[in-house]
Amino acid sequence: MSLKGQIDTTRLPQHIAIIMDGNGRWARRQGLRRIFGHRQGVEAVHRITETCTALGIRYLTLYAFSTENWNRPKEEVDALMTLLIDTVEKETPTLMKNNVRLATIGDTDRLPSAARSKFTNCIRQTEGNTGLTLILALSYSSRWELTEAVRKAVQQGVAPEAINEEYISGLLTTASYPDPDLLIRTSGELRISNFLLWQLAYAELYFTDTLWPDFGEEDLYAALIDYQKRERRFGKTSEQLSNTSNI
Repeated sequence: MSLKGQIDTTRLPQHIAIIMDGNGRWARRQGLRRIFGHRQGVEAVHRITETCTALGIRYLTLYAFSTENWNRPKEEVDALMTLLIDTVEKETPTLMKNNVRLATIGDTDRLPSAARSKFTNCIRQTEGNTGLTLILALSYSSRWELTEAVRKAVQQGVAPEAINEEYISGLLTTASYPDPDLLIRTSGELRISNFLLWQLAYAELYFTDTLWPDFGEEDLYAALIDYQKRERRFGKTSEQLSNTSNI
């Protein structure tokens, strides 16, 4: 029996972020090269995007390529860039059909021109869609993002007393989106890996041993059920939350 029936659809997270880890290990277990794991990872992206759309999740951010990933062997990086180009072109009609809006965050100027062009075209085509917003973190790292935010603040000549959390949030690449409510990391690794460090301040963290290419609907449902068992206090006490809910 599917776990879907155990989910309270009135208490879904508005924004889910996922560190998609384990493509390389999945490929090695199959006796294949790493790129085959990345290709299977694309299939997982398709599954989870459609599942989130069906559930009514508003935002889904996927850690697709970090700034550190540029340090991988050139052959793998080139293959990943080709895969990104092919995937965004292939999936654009599906995004339109499912009313999904595509967005990117990160230092995308470092992407090959062909990749930038494909993403720009897809973003333009889907910008009017009103369902799920699918945010791909490409050439992204949180330290890069925070460093860029500091540079912007200096360039703007902002007075120290004018700097607050709202101001900093407005300088980030995620300024247009709410902070994630739930972070999922696959493959059993227990770290955040330089991903959305500012934005994840109050997110619930969920770790699973499942490798990303094997991550499917039931795995997502399990994460959502676990999320709904937690009490999100945001620094307050349980009693304070109870009193607020009774007002």
